Amino acid sequence: MLVYPSGIDVSSSALRFLAARLREHRRTLGTRWRRLSAGRQALLTLAHLRNGHPYAQLAAGFGIGTTTVYRYVTEAVELLAALAPTLAQAVWAASTKAYLILDGTLLPIDRIAADRPFYSGKHKRHGMNVQVIADPKGRLLWASPALAGAVHDVRAAREHGIIDALAEAGITCWADKGYQGAGNTIRLPYRGRWDSLSAGQQAVNRSHAKVRALVEQAIATLKSWRLLRRLRCSTTRITSLVQAVLTLHLASSD
Repeated sequence: MLVYPSGIDVSSSALRFLAARLREHRRTLGTRWRRLSAGRQALLTLAHLRNGHPYAQLAAGFGIGTTTVYRYVTEAVELLAALAPTLAQAVWAASTKAYLILDGTLLPIDRIAADRPFYSGKHKRHGMNVQVIADPKGRLLWASPALAGAVHDVRAAREHGIIDALAEAGITCWADKGYQGAGNTIRLPYRGRWDSLSAGQQAVNRSHAKVRALVEQAIATLKSWRLLRRLRCSTTRITSLVQAVLTLHLASSD
C-alpha cells in the first residue's frame, strides 16, 4: 500500500485536548511503553473520525498493525465519549439562552433491506436517529445517544427525556412538525396545507422556519466528521462515536 502525507482540517486544540486526556489515562493505567506516543495516538484517532479513513489505511500510514489501530482508536473514542456532557449538563449550561432549537438527523449505516428497525421511512434509507440541540446561533450544544432509524423524532425526544428536561428548566425550544404532540415548552409551526392557513398563521410559519433552519448548522458540524456520513461499524458503537465527536467539538470551540 502506498503512503503519502495528508492533512486533517481539525483545530490543533482538539489534538492537544485528546493527547492530554490520553496521557492522563496512560498514567492511571501505569503504561510504560506503546507503539505510538499519546500525541500520535490522538492524531490517529482524529484521522479516523474526521476523514473516515479505514483501519488498514491508517495502519499503513502510522506503521502499526490493523488490530493495534482498532485498539488505539477504540480506547480514545471511549475515553472521549465518557467526557461528553449529559443532557442535564447541556440544559443547565444553556439555561441563559433565549431559546434552543431541536431537530433529529439520520446517520446512514451499511445495512440490508431485512434490517427494518434501522430503516427510516422519512429518509428512505437505513440509519441511526440522533437528536441535536443547538443554540439561537445554530451552534451545536448536545447530541443524543443513537437510536434505530425507524424511531420517529418525537418518540426519540421522549425516550431521551429531552422534552421533560426542557420543560423543567423552563427553556423554550423550536422544533419542526416531527415533534407534534410534544407539548410543554416545544414550539411547533401550524399544521395544514399552506393555502388553508390564515395570513397570520403563514407569517408565523415563515418566521418559525427561519429560526429553526439554524439547527442545520449544528447538524452540519456533527457531520463534518466524515466517519458519521457513512457508518460501517456495529450499531452498538455509534453512540460512543457521536459522543466522542461532540466532546472534541466542544473542547475545540471553548
